[in-house]
Amino acid sequence: MRISDAFNLIREESGFILLAMDKDTYSTWLEIDLTAIKDNVAQIKRRTNRAVMAVIKANGYGHGAIPAAQAAVSGGAGWCGVARIEEALALRSAGIEGDIIVLGFTPPAKIPQAIEQHIHVAIFDTELTKSYLDCAKSNGGRLKTHLKVETGMGRLGMLPEEVPGFLKWLSKSECIEVSGIFTHLARADEPNADATKLQLKHFNALLSKLDSAGLKPKLVHAANSAAVFNFPEAYYDMVRPGIAIYGLQPSPETHLGNEFRPALTWKAHITSVRMTPPGRGISYGSVYVTSTEERIGVIPIGYGDGFRRVHDQKVLVRGKVVDVVGRVCMDQCMLQLDQVPDAKVGDEVVLLGKQGNEVISAEDLAARWGTLNYEVVCGLADRLPRIYID
Repeated sequence: MRISDAFNLIREESGFILLAMDKDTYSTWLEIDLTAIKDNVAQIKRRTNRAVMAVIKANGYGHGAIPAAQAAVSGGAGWCGVARIEEALALRSAGIEGDIIVLGFTPPAKIPQAIEQHIHVAIFDTELTKSYLDCAKSNGGRLKTHLKVETGMGRLGMLPEEVPGFLKWLSKSECIEVSGIFTHLARADEPNADATKLQLKHFNALLSKLDSAGLKPKLVHAANSAAVFNFPEAYYDMVRPGIAIYGLQPSPETHLGNEFRPALTWKAHITSVRMTPPGRGISYGSVYVTSTEERIGVIPIGYGDGFRRVHDQKVLVRGKVVDVVGRVCMDQCMLQLDQVPDAKVGDEVVLLGKQGNEVISAEDLAARWGTLNYEVVCGLADRLPRIYID
């Protein structure tokens, strides 16, 4: 069975929609190439020669968590990483059978479900771990955990000096298994910065100390997407790529090779084309006024879909770059179509992706919006239909 076949016409309890392949029934939609995700994961696995944890949080970076996870597993990922327990439970409910870990905070009340569903959780604080221990004792079973160490991210994590005593204390418990240890790199996307090497130095010193004391967990991981390309010394036993598995650049300084390709294209159909007389205001506030008789088109895309309300937006129509004119509305925006005189209602418009010889990348949108490509794709609304191509 093709991956896409498993997801046609189903609605998941987590709220995102995975729809059938007939794009003609939609006014706007996302096309997601599952083979691209699969191939990108396989490329990372070959590059690192390590186990791969595919990071599927935030609805698979906007691509759809369940089909993205299925594709990643097909590409060789043995693990799926998420940020919240609800995401992990949704993957389990959808039949994802491999190892799943919650990399962020898990409420103690959810620990019984984590145990029941064989979901690993991060631990990073003694008091929180005691709460997990109490829940595990009360409900039975053994909780699988990975210890997160703070080496310079300034976020979640136990300080290195606290770790040996903590692991020695926890080694006496029969209710919690510490199967992994990890840290998060704050500046791996800056290949010439010393910060990552300093973080790894602190982490390695701790690992050496734990190894000597017989306390080192069996699985060590640190490398995010940027580190996969910039810091091979961070590979350890497993790598944790996120943005790269979707074919997007980890940063302006960290480029993927040509063997990687973006998985997502954002499209819409033109819903109106009309000749507009000179001197007419277009959209709210009339910040754009026609100077001559102009051909103005409408597409059913707006900031409610994640298309930012900023100046100088561009889209592709019939293989040409055209301007979005006037303010972007919640559900619609207008196009200046004079340079595409044959454009008509029903024509396909590309907001993100390739059409003909022109491309608008997530990085292009990020630069235009004053943000980064992560936010572009993670901000794509749930109401956008996702059409999966395998």
